[in-house]
Amino acid sequence: MANKRSMGTICIQGGWEPKNGEPRQLPIYQSTTFKYTTSEQMGRLFDLEENGYFYTRLANPTNDAVAAKICELEGGVGAMLTSSGQAANFYAILNLCQAGDHIVSTATIYGGTTNLFTVTLPKMGIQCTLVNPDAPEEEIAAAFRPETKAVFGETIANPALTVLDIEKFAKLAHDHGVPLIMDNTFATPINCRPFEWGADIVTHSTTKYMDGHAMTVGGCIVDSGKFDWEAHHDKSKGLTEQD
Repeated sequence: MANKRSMGTICIQGGWEPKNGEPRQLPIYQSTTFKYTTSEQMGRLFDLEENGYFYTRLANPTNDAVAAKICELEGGVGAMLTSSGQAANFYAILNLCQAGDHIVSTATIYGGTTNLFTVTLPKMGIQCTLVNPDAPEEEIAAAFRPETKAVFGETIANPALTVLDIEKFAKLAHDHGVPLIMDNTFATPINCRPFEWGADIVTHSTTKYMDGHAMTVGGCIVDSGKFDWEAHHDKSKGLTEQD
């Protein structure tokens, strides 16, 4: 069994393990497309029979290395980068919901996310109920509907600085057969790893503390691998049935 690496080591080494003769630092693969010698191999890539890269909008070696680093920091099983933190939250919800569905979210979240949930998503037929994170469990449970597909919260709310009781919301979510999505932007995995407290999916605006230099806008979604989608098949057909 491999030795568990410290968080500091993961921050520096995670996601990129160069082989003999490869660069110590992660290269930036600044290319839209990737070359292959035969159309047959490209066909296998398009049919998902073989792993590889052919279009940066779908996957890029640099992005994958950064996602793998964040995934290891959070203790997840897989991660995907997005263009921003709001894009990460949008994709995390839209991957689970469609028109007619509903989510429950804590009210003390970033203003842009509140706007996404209460203004933008309703235009697509997805409704959101905001709840007081300090309300009794019975009151929060009353916000759930048969069409509820996810619960959302922030580890430390921006800018309210409210610290969420992750275990409480994880229990409520799981009692209703839906995953808990946690935006861990403010805390970062250095200060809190929501998966260890019951969360199922973590999102980040990497623009903030993960960047650290105010240079690049970005986001990330991390999957814990712990939520039993098949046990809640009817609520998560997008993940349990063939597309």
